[in-house]
Amino acid sequence: MEYRNLGNSGLQVSVVGIGCNNFGGRMDADQTATVVHKAIDEGINLFDTADAYGGQGRSEEFLGRALQGRRHDIVLATKFASAMGEGPMHSGGSRRWIMNAVEDSLRRLDTDYIDLYQVHRPDPNTPFEETLRALDDLVTQGKVRYLGNSNFTGWQIAHTHWIAQTNHYAPFISAQNQYSLLDRSAEREVVPAAKQFGLGILPFFPLASGMLTGKYRRGEPAPEGARLSQGPMAERTLNDRNFDMVEKLEEFAQRQGHNLLELAFGWLASNPQVSSVIAGATKPEQVAANVAAASWRLTEEEMAEVDQIARR
Repeated sequence: MEYRNLGNSGLQVSVVGIGCNNFGGRMDADQTATVVHKAIDEGINLFDTADAYGGQGRSEEFLGRALQGRRHDIVLATKFASAMGEGPMHSGGSRRWIMNAVEDSLRRLDTDYIDLYQVHRPDPNTPFEETLRALDDLVTQGKVRYLGNSNFTGWQIAHTHWIAQTNHYAPFISAQNQYSLLDRSAEREVVPAAKQFGLGILPFFPLASGMLTGKYRRGEPAPEGARLSQGPMAERTLNDRNFDMVEKLEEFAQRQGHNLLELAFGWLASNPQVSSVIAGATKPEQVAANVAAASWRLTEEEMAEVDQIARR
């Protein structure tokens, strides 16, 4: 397993991380423990969850239970700001909610500190100054070690960096955004901003909800129970344009002696701005496959060819 510094910090994370959004939803506590233990055995140290995952905190609960005895071997990341109840008092980036949310997450995770505490999404109703001051207090108290953001735009990354620098607050060290060969929108603003201000990129949905695994085929029904088996996301994703690109990418990967999954991970891992590729897994075999896939480092020539294929 390769480990990289998360942004300009000294925190080292595995190049493959585990996204925990399936824990407590598609997976029960025993299944969660099996995947978590396999991941640690494979050298993965970054586990990324959120208070809203799994239905009102169950992902955090299952993850905390699975980490008993191994907590200090891993980097534990969670998020706040998504709705945890009805009304304005149970979400967002206000000082009031942050101070409540962190205590709830610590309790569910059964830990006394969070390695990486992330703003799940910007709160348009709260000044960034208030959010950053509250987060800085959590770092000072030792309840949180590092800070990150998720779903921020480029200007929001720049603005919050300026606020932290001007007020001597703890800065964000990571930016978690959707980023894959099928969705490169992060390259317009987020990746350049993260590079300029010293944030490590943590791509989520690196496999485009499974499109980059090869399990979805043009003209064939989606596998039963798969994420894109039905619903609005399936309608948006399973289209001829994406299938055209996936087929070209798969052909390229095969010419290099690799498969589509290896290309999806390897392409992201070959970007020096990417610290860890966050991917969910429901089975231990998927964990092992993801770890193996991330070992491919593309040459400059290969990256240029992929860029031509995957250019939108």
